[in-house]
Amino acid sequence: MKKYSVFSLARNALDYHENWTEAWRSPEPKPEYDVIIVGGGGHGLATAYYLAKEHGITNVAVIEKGWLGGGNVARNTTIVRSNYQLEGNAFFYEKGMDLWRDLSQDLNYNVMFSPRGVINLAHNDAQVDAFQRRGNTMRLNGIDAEWMTVDQIKKKAPLLNTENMRYPVYGGLCQPKGGTARHDAVAWGYARAADDRGVDMIQNCEVTGMRIENGKILGVETTKGFIGAKKVGVAVAGHSSQVFQMAGMRLPIETHLLQAMVSEPVKPALDTVITSGAAHCYISQSDKGELVFGGDIDFYNSYAQRGNYPIIEHVVTAMCELFPAFSRLRLMRTWGGVMDMSMDGTPIIDKTPIDSLYINAGWCYGGFKATPASGWCFAHTIAQDQPHDLSSEMRLNRFETGHTLDEKGVGSTPNMH
Repeated sequence: MKKYSVFSLARNALDYHENWTEAWRSPEPKPEYDVIIVGGGGHGLATAYYLAKEHGITNVAVIEKGWLGGGNVARNTTIVRSNYQLEGNAFFYEKGMDLWRDLSQDLNYNVMFSPRGVINLAHNDAQVDAFQRRGNTMRLNGIDAEWMTVDQIKKKAPLLNTENMRYPVYGGLCQPKGGTARHDAVAWGYARAADDRGVDMIQNCEVTGMRIENGKILGVETTKGFIGAKKVGVAVAGHSSQVFQMAGMRLPIETHLLQAMVSEPVKPALDTVITSGAAHCYISQSDKGELVFGGDIDFYNSYAQRGNYPIIEHVVTAMCELFPAFSRLRLMRTWGGVMDMSMDGTPIIDKTPIDSLYINAGWCYGGFKATPASGWCFAHTIAQDQPHDLSSEMRLNRFETGHTLDEKGVGSTPNMH
């Protein structure tokens, strides 16, 4: 595959960009692979890439029922961060930040990673105490964190209404190296790089069943016929429960809808990411000038990639409370992603009780930012048949043993659903 560079750009400009090679192949499936990854989103593609790059396993197929990057990886608000308190999460997501920083160079594809900072607003004394405690823990773990005063936040985001009667700002916890990345570019970059290492991308191929004998998976039934595999990894986001039902497994997760939306584009008005847990709103501005924002889940189980107006109204109201100037903008479009919410708000990366079948699920609100770390650790789990140290607290049996990883404020609340 040709390397993208300023020289290849200039060379192809001479023939009007008509001779670029395809970013990845679209082959017919082989009868058998060493590894099959079910799910052609960010996590599945990253897993395939790191299997090839880090473990030398290239006889791999990524099976996607639609098109690559057509699911949750392109249905989010693009925020990247590692501002977690519990060590089981903190070091995992910080590994992801390390991978994010060099990802464009690693993939030879511009994923538009923008470390513009992520600020969590505190709106009362209790939140100030909690955020400062989390920030201190982050710093002890070697993760960047800064406490910002109201004046510092106002300087960073001058349009923010810090004296709002409903959501007065008391300060904020900032992770300066957090930011955003271009979601679809991440999927395309991983797909192209994995294909370059020999991975097959099988699109428009839905998995309809799993062939299991004597407690071991032998392959998957698909709309293109049976495909054998020595190992199968499943990374299908909100459809995890449906896929694992084919293997006779019931997962400790629920599937919910999370909506996001963008305004019409405007000139630069916000050069950081602002989040407010009290208002249930997070907002940034894209490179195209659109304000990208979202809020809470729709609080009912759904597999539909569209939501209802009450949540849109809630999120827009919260945004206008925080940024009154933005109330003059028009809403351009909305979208919804389906997410599997684990019972402690922490993902699952592990082997399953079925031999050679592996699970990557339960990402709640944090799936996109975890893409590189998830792929890295899931590839290790599949290749070595044991969890990576960074994901050792994300095992499936923690719900049986009681060793849950409950990071307050990032997961589902089952008693409220």
